[in-house]
Amino acid sequence: VVFSLTIFFGIIEFAISAWLTSQFDAHPDYFSLAGRDCTRFLLFTSTWTIILSIHRMFCFCAAADSVFGSTVSHIFFLCLTWVFWTAGAASITATLGGQLNRNAQSLSVYCGQLIVLDVFAWVILVLVTFAIFVVHTRGSLASSRG
Repeated sequence: VVFSLTIFFGIIEFAISAWLTSQFDAHPDYFSLAGRDCTRFLLFTSTWTIILSIHRMFCFCAAADSVFGSTVSHIFFLCLTWVFWTAGAASITATLGGQLNRNAQSLSVYCGQLIVLDVFAWVILVLVTFAIFVVHTRGSLASSRG
């Protein structure tokens, strides 16, 4: 369920960041280089999350009998993904000045889309954090049972 939600919100984040990136490429009306670069990084991170989450979801069944194939590889993937989302969410929040209000319209003509990009980045970060906790807990319980 957590991977499904992460994929779902990752697709939303991908769509928003891809649209913003195309707008920034077509019309150089981005408010700062940092905003443009944060949007591109979130495009990469959402692509990473979608592709590898789908891969991890389906490959888990094939490698469920080994500890390395299931728990350790999931923890490694989720921790790396967590680092990407932390960097992306923090950077877009810093670029927006830490405020999620429409009064920042003077920053960019895409203010609403940037705010939504920021919110979904934090939502996905929370989901990935929860997934790390769940995988670690389930792995610990499974190893204690033998």
